[in-house]
Amino acid sequence: MERLKKDFESLTEEAIENIRTDRGQTKELLKDLIKYLSSDEHRHKEVGITAAKYVETLQRSNEQLVKIAALKQKTETVNTGLSSEEREEIFNQFQALGDEE
Repeated sequence: MERLKKDFESLTEEAIENIRTDRGQTKELLKDLIKYLSSDEHRHKEVGITAAKYVETLQRSNEQLVKIAALKQKTETVNTGLSSEEREEIFNQFQALGDEE
């Protein structure tokens, strides 16, 4: 189980690093595209679809980060239930209180 947790953590770190790298590259491409578009309004027809794809890539990376955060939260959730030993101990304590009366 511990090995699985370490594998998950390392894969999560790698995925996050890849997402950050992809986002950085996409932002740079989008900046270049905005400069290109700002020089002539007629260029929107030419590269509008490309700009939309860059924004879509950024949106998908946000969704990936949210999914990773949700998975990480699931793995870190502590079991709040009582173990069978704890339940038995509590039951015995109640029983002992009843016997004292």
